[in-house]
Amino acid sequence: MRRSRLFLPTLKEDPADAEVTSHKLLIRAGFIRKLATGIFSYLPLGLMALRRFENIVREEMLRAGAQEILMPAVQPSELWEESGRWNHYGKELLRFRDRHDNDYCFGPTHEEVITDLIRREVRSYRDLPMNLYQIQTKFRDEIRPRFGLMRGREFGMKDAYSFDIDEAGAAQSYRAMFEAYNRIFKRCGLRFSAVEADSGNIGGSFSHEFMVLADTGEDAIVNCPSCGYAANTEKAEFSSPEAALISSDAPAFKKVLTQDMRTVEEVTGFLGVAPKDIIKTLIYKSEQNSAVVALVRGDHELNETKLKNILDDNSLEMADPAFIRKLTGAPVGFSGPVGLKARVLADYSISGMTEAVVGANEANYHLTGVIPQRDFTTDEYYDLRMAEAGDSCPRCGGELEIKRGIEVGHVFKLGTKYSEAMNATYLDPEGQSRLIIMGCYGIGIGRTVAAAIEQNHDEKGIIWPVPLAPFQVVVLPLQVQDEKVRQAAEALYLSLQDLGVETLLDDRKERAGIKFKDADLVGIPLRLAISQRTLAKNEVEFKERAGSEVQFFKLDETPQRVREILDRLFAEMRS
Repeated sequence: MRRSRLFLPTLKEDPADAEVTSHKLLIRAGFIRKLATGIFSYLPLGLMALRRFENIVREEMLRAGAQEILMPAVQPSELWEESGRWNHYGKELLRFRDRHDNDYCFGPTHEEVITDLIRREVRSYRDLPMNLYQIQTKFRDEIRPRFGLMRGREFGMKDAYSFDIDEAGAAQSYRAMFEAYNRIFKRCGLRFSAVEADSGNIGGSFSHEFMVLADTGEDAIVNCPSCGYAANTEKAEFSSPEAALISSDAPAFKKVLTQDMRTVEEVTGFLGVAPKDIIKTLIYKSEQNSAVVALVRGDHELNETKLKNILDDNSLEMADPAFIRKLTGAPVGFSGPVGLKARVLADYSISGMTEAVVGANEANYHLTGVIPQRDFTTDEYYDLRMAEAGDSCPRCGGELEIKRGIEVGHVFKLGTKYSEAMNATYLDPEGQSRLIIMGCYGIGIGRTVAAAIEQNHDEKGIIWPVPLAPFQVVVLPLQVQDEKVRQAAEALYLSLQDLGVETLLDDRKERAGIKFKDADLVGIPLRLAISQRTLAKNEVEFKERAGSEVQFFKLDETPQRVREILDRLFAEMRS
């Protein structure tokens, strides 16, 4: 491709609404343009990078035994009502009606559609196992779309679905896809980690997220260096401590004036206690508009995902001030569990407390010396908190670390969640009807491309891993007005193409500085510059985008040397 004919509108300045590096650079380098909030157009180089990744995905899906199909983006409400997700999924589901007043949605995922397809076609155990996948556009009406391709509303996804006759077969399908995902992200040259995860709206009994490690990642990952345990903070598990022994002569709790002190920081500073001595009383409103109270220590954060999973209520939301005042008789910041008439769930750590500070359910007052087993009771103790650095590993007892990551893939063991709801069955060898065991496996296509930039960039621009780069090499003739320089660059460009090297020729009549800056911004892995000075020595200036060293190759040797360098780089990412 010749740069003079390429639609590549680069910008000198960062866009005002871009928050993360990948969003800024994808706009500045001319890869994407915003149409509406969370909705983007892919320009030629953006689409090329996207297709590079899709090709890797397709090769590894084929290797894993999956077959590609394409399902409709628009889905009838009847299928979602069958699965029970039409009302459960929430406002992220984009719903609409056609001219006949029938309800539809723009698919955020395709479990219902694929289950319907399989139940119509599969009859016998001989038809299974099967794994089908697609690469297609999805839509989720995010409440806060942000970070460009990281959290858009319209996005590309590879979603695969496995179908097996029993749990052993389903486990084998899961392992095959887990290994395929490892190969995919390794081939992209990404640093990543597979972590235990919550299954969210998709459902199922077990899942792993694939996280690209990056300081800008919006997800926190816990990792144990001792045993290798890894999980996202929503999934990280904690066991129940030994219940505290209560002295029979422990004094009664006291009510203390804490004028206008609502936060943990304010109360601990005034009373001279540690955050771990506080019990936070967090009040939520359930789907039935009833109160649910969650208790966690003052030095811990509530994990809302765990709470929603325990209650099986995805619509659970933090109560508003009026609801809290009606329940407790006090404004926000003074709620406590003593005498509270509501369902109370407590984190495991609460059972280990000997005394605590809690809100008094009265404005401007707290209670001190509160003993959980004596002054309020709950039979419902759960793992409710977020993991933190320094926590004990649930597997080996080692010390957990926290890293940041970007979720790019998710694999689920669905079991019979959808096959049971939608009656997807097969006949076993004895002619008995059995439920199909399912798995689900997703990869964010655009999100992975953006994550690669978050992990590979510098102050000058993008540094593409070779497998994802829209072009592998850029040839820069630095004095295009010189016929010899122009002819040498043209000949080099054609020779590289003959060797199968995807090459961009910057044939614009621009200054050398502009060409160098644009090459760095766009991030093409290998750069070849030809000038009057290098040509006088029959040489080409060579530089890798990821490095600082400049080398000089003989002009006639350059195509083969570049081919060898690329082969080495690809081999390193496959090994």
